[in-house]
Parts: sequence; C-alpha cells; structure tokens
Amino acid sequence: MRLRLSRLLTAGLLVSAWGAQAAPPTAPEPEAKPQAPAPGIVLANHRAVYDLSLAEGGGTRSVESARGRIVIDFRGDACRGYTMLTRQVTELSSGESGTRLSDMRSTTFEGGQGREFRFKTTTLTNNQPAAPVDGTASEQGDSLTVKLKGPGKPLTVEGPVLFPSEHMRRLIETARAGQPTLSVKVFDGSDDGRKIYDTFAVIGHTETGPAAASGSTRDKPLREGALAAVPHWPVRLSYYTEGAGERTPIYTLGFDLYENGVSGALKLDYGDFAILGDMTALDIDAQAGRGDKEAGKGCTP
Repeated sequence: MRLRLSRLLTAGLLVSAWGAQAAPPTAPEPEAKPQAPAPGIVLANHRAVYDLSLAEGGGTRSVESARGRIVIDFRGDACRGYTMLTRQVTELSSGESGTRLSDMRSTTFEGGQGREFRFKTTTLTNNQPAAPVDGTASEQGDSLTVKLKGPGKPLTVEGPVLFPSEHMRRLIETARAGQPTLSVKVFDGSDDGRKIYDTFAVIGHTETGPAAASGSTRDKPLREGALAAVPHWPVRLSYYTEGAGERTPIYTLGFDLYENGVSGALKLDYGDFAILGDMTALDIDAQAGRGDKEAGKGCTP
C-alpha cells in the first residue's frame, strides 16, 4: 500500500481526526471546471517536512507501529505552472506480515491553466525497486488523456478532471465562499498512473489563530510561525474509485487547509489504521507568487 499524504499538498498534499465514511447515496455530479485560476489565490512556494506516526485508537490495528517522514518542495505560480518534488519514507510494522519499508520519490509538473500534467514516481519497497511510473496527462476538449511511457494504450476519460494544484485552488475558493462541500474528479498520477478518483470534501468553518490546541506539540511551525494568524479551514477529503451508487472511500485525508495552500494537522485514515503527519519544518518563499498576481492580466512577463 503506497501512502500518499503528499497528493493534496501540491498538496500542498498534501489532517484532523476523522475516520473513513461512506459515500453519499449516489455519486455527486462533478462541478464544472473553471477556465482560469480563481483570482486572489496565491499558492505559497514552500518546503515542508512532516514526521509520520501511527494514530492511536480506532480500527482493527492491522498495523502495530508506523514511522517515517515526508519532505515536499512546491514551487511555481499560475503563469509558469507548478513543480512539486516529494520524498516519502514510511516504515509499517505488523505481527502478521513483519516490517515493510517504502521509499517513494515523485516529481510532478502542472501547467498554470490546469490543462497539462507531467509525473514520474520511483518506489523502493524493502529495498526492492518497483517499475517507475512516468507519464503525462492533458486536457483534450471535454476529456482527459493519460499517456504512460512504455507499452500500453493511452487512457481517455470524460471530464472535467482536476489536477492537484487546481484542486487545491478549488478547495480554497469553495472554503472562502462558505460552501460546505466540494465534489470533483481528480488525477494526480499516483499508484499505477492510470487511476481517476472521485473525491468528496467536507469543509468546516473558517478558523484563525494557531490551529493546534494550547499545549499541543504538533505542527510547531504553524503555531509559532508566520501562518499562526492566517485563516484556515478543517477539511475532510475522501477518495473513491470511479463509479456510481453508494461506495466506501479508499481512504480519507483530513487536514487544516490554509488560504495559501499549506496544510497542517494531517491524518490519513485507511479505516483499519491511520497515519498522522506532524509538520516539523516549514520554509516559505515570501517573494514568490508574482505570476499568480498577473494571472488575470494574461500572464505577461
């Protein structure tokens, strides 16, 4: 199982305590894809480090211990596009299956208008390499076409389908508008590079001030740094395989979403176990974002 806390953090990856929930009785219709990035939303160029641990309580405890780290470097703007480099090392231990060590490295590029996406992922499991996932995805009219390097035919699905950075913008836009839910299809190049996910987000009320409760040791850079007073929202985001009718999510990602796209209070819940992500370091490039401000002017140099 590949743990992808980083998928929202482009994701900013990318999570408060919520368990997996069933899908709505019928799959919600995806919302229309915007033609341009929402004005006023500037995704922060940043490098974030999250230490991973096993959440206490709940589930069947199929995993007895977990540890690891995610390092994410996110750069770009709405004109030039966005690049994200991710390194994620995770060690899961179970009395039944022993210890499993996963080392995943991922590089993605997303065009500023959300119409193209390039991705490459390499993974070592117990020091054994898996076949790399390397490909591109592009918007073709009302559909999305995914092409992987190597043998195999391109995959084409009906749209609209959002890429990760555009999905993040839509979440922030929805949260700012005070809307409680967002349902869209998302492609992020994860797993075998051919999966389109139905997603359903539940967004809480705007919060200000340090996200963590007094005395908490989690997410220190968010409680004591420049983002301590930045508005944020608690989000519960469930991922489903494509389909119709009532379904159970593959997993549920919880997080505090800041209005610049940085995420804290991470929790990835698989139902029988959950992984917490504690932000231990955050570096933000305060000079970045010029292209976002110019997006409404046609992205001129």
